[in-house]
Amino acid sequence: MNPMEIVEVKTISQIRKFVRFPHKLFRNDPKYVPALDSDEVETLTKSPVLLNDCSMKMWLAYKDSSIVGRIACIINRRYNQLYNLKRARFGWWDTVEDYEVAEALFHRAEQWALSEGMTEIHGPVGLNNMGRQGLVIYGFDKDPQATNLYNPPYYVEFVERYGFTKELDWVQYGLNASQGAPDKLKRISSMLMERHKLRFVDIKSLKLDSPVVGDFFVKFNEAFSNVPNFVPFSDAEIKKMAKFYIGVLKPELSCIVVDENNEIACFAVCIPSLTEAFRKARGKIFPLGWYYIARAFRKYDTIDLMLVGSADKWNSKGVSAIYHTYLAQSFMDNRIKLAITNPQIETNNAVNVWDRYDDKILYIKRRCYIKNLI
Repeated sequence: MNPMEIVEVKTISQIRKFVRFPHKLFRNDPKYVPALDSDEVETLTKSPVLLNDCSMKMWLAYKDSSIVGRIACIINRRYNQLYNLKRARFGWWDTVEDYEVAEALFHRAEQWALSEGMTEIHGPVGLNNMGRQGLVIYGFDKDPQATNLYNPPYYVEFVERYGFTKELDWVQYGLNASQGAPDKLKRISSMLMERHKLRFVDIKSLKLDSPVVGDFFVKFNEAFSNVPNFVPFSDAEIKKMAKFYIGVLKPELSCIVVDENNEIACFAVCIPSLTEAFRKARGKIFPLGWYYIARAFRKYDTIDLMLVGSADKWNSKGVSAIYHTYLAQSFMDNRIKLAITNPQIETNNAVNVWDRYDDKILYIKRRCYIKNLI
């Protein structure tokens, strides 16, 4: 039996190998959606949450001079402080179909976590809440969103065999986007807009209105404050996310509703599905990745529901009817066939908002696992 070597990733050359390993591993898997290499390298070297809040180690597993696995172990200090925990997280975990490799990678991550005083480890999760997270445990026949993890079924077997157990599940729904908004929902939306003096923000001019942009992510923090494991985004994280999301907002797919004081009441941000574009790009922006992505923004019939919610003080007022009405009508007008929700924790009451759609299916279910270290 050839010996296996676990090598810590330290150089930029090793980071690039770390990032590109899944492309080789899943090159013949039609469901795999490659992340963009440049985005991954930046996340693993320059992201604000990494530089300000986290400690991280990365390793590659080698057999016969070939890479057969990878893993990152992360300690998010702000997360642990907020929840009063000593918890590490694992992410960027990929392995060939060989339990020995998976076991060696998990063991190395655990040893480092223990040396840092941690008592638990969970995952797969990223550096923060916007990272790719959750093993697919249902929906292996579905196309994952470009912003979410992909894994084959044997990953689940390996994680559970090593001793991890369920911490929580995320659910994603596929919605028939051509059904339109029911008349009752339209009436409720109109009544709420008039009663509370609400209005839609002009998406095209939003990038010029920095107060509204800043308030958007403040309200996003509020909307998800009661969701398990959520850590409010820092100013540095907000600045980075705002630059991305404002740049990709499409008026026909998104709406932001503000009150008479110009403060955000609710929001829904959707983007065209980039799954096929990312597959064709194969992790590279150049020479043609940019073209595939640009074309996906022009011609599409499937969209991803990225950010949906309402500000704290509006949660009990039913304002979700407003963005559901807007989106349902817009999807029908623009001949959208399928809308896929972002992962939402199954115990979060916000999941119930999708019951407004008569025609929906459970699309993908993801699981975060946890294991005691002592």
